[in-house]
Amino acid sequence: MTTSFGLDLPDYPWDRLTDFRRRAAEHPDDVCDLSIGTPVDPTPEVIRRALAAAGDAHGYPTTAGTSELREAIAGWYATWHSVALDPATEILPTVGSKELVAWLPTLLGLRQRGLAVACPSAAYPTYEMGAMIAGVECRRLDAAEVAAGASLEGIGLLWINTPGNPTGEVLDADILAEVARRARAAGVVLASDECYGLLNWESDEPAPSVLSVVGETRTRVLSVYSMSKQSNLAGYRAAFVAGDADLIADLTRSRKHAGMIVPYPIQAAMVAGLGDTEHVRVQKEIYRSRRNLLRAGLEDFGFRIDHSTAGLYLWATADKNCWDSLGDLAELGIVAGPGEFYGAAASDHVRIALTATDERIAAAAKRLHEAAA
Repeated sequence: MTTSFGLDLPDYPWDRLTDFRRRAAEHPDDVCDLSIGTPVDPTPEVIRRALAAAGDAHGYPTTAGTSELREAIAGWYATWHSVALDPATEILPTVGSKELVAWLPTLLGLRQRGLAVACPSAAYPTYEMGAMIAGVECRRLDAAEVAAGASLEGIGLLWINTPGNPTGEVLDADILAEVARRARAAGVVLASDECYGLLNWESDEPAPSVLSVVGETRTRVLSVYSMSKQSNLAGYRAAFVAGDADLIADLTRSRKHAGMIVPYPIQAAMVAGLGDTEHVRVQKEIYRSRRNLLRAGLEDFGFRIDHSTAGLYLWATADKNCWDSLGDLAELGIVAGPGEFYGAAASDHVRIALTATDERIAAAAKRLHEAAA
């Protein structure tokens, strides 16, 4: 008899790319891996200095974060989104945003209340994994459908993602406001994952935050943000959630029991990073240059770019199954992300990440242009 332990979760999807990576690695000029959005550029010096200076961290940090960090996060929302938050009650640091996404359905007690999670039809897989970990159903429901009147019956947590991963779609303020109105009317917690918000390619302004459109009444509304993308801090696990004071208090209490605490040196580094806007603007221009090169190459090769108005990816399709497109790219030594990983609705797209060095991005663009010639 076989005994099974742990949660019955599917295999990690990225393991399915092994054969494509092997084929791409056979290219004489080596592989251009554009599959995963992990930053490759240096962490800004101002952040590294703050981390080093806080290295004598002999005591336990607090789950709620230092007052300096909460004030820095409030200052970040004020600077980028013109939102005034109470640092003492409406802000909570988290150990990266993925951890919060994965555990939020559990911490909200959805299983005990018999409620489901809803997330976009093409979405970051961790929304669905969070539902599975909590032992509840995950439904696919786009923000536009909610705004148009789709039922929210039986849903306890509605995820929206703007700018979206993998699509790069930005939800406009009117859609955000209507989704928030309908979610609150139905008693549903609305969580907006906004970690790509400052990488808006069609404006110098950030993509709208849900907190920008709901005014001072933030009941059942949460904004989730990560510094990984804006500040090359993926290795620091530096993120935060802000919004409804009652929800923040409940999450803080639960996280105290579970030991979900951002280490003190990371908190100090976050304060430095949140207070410095120049490195964010510099990094955005680096990504803009890479994006322009890749987009031109992909379009020349025959891909159409959909959405992709913000974020770290190009959402591309050749109007065929994503695995066929991955094979075409692997022959050029390029690895991409299959749309199927993000939901059945995305199976004809591939996700192309901008997170490779300038040299590898230029090499990928050159191969695409030459293959099209």
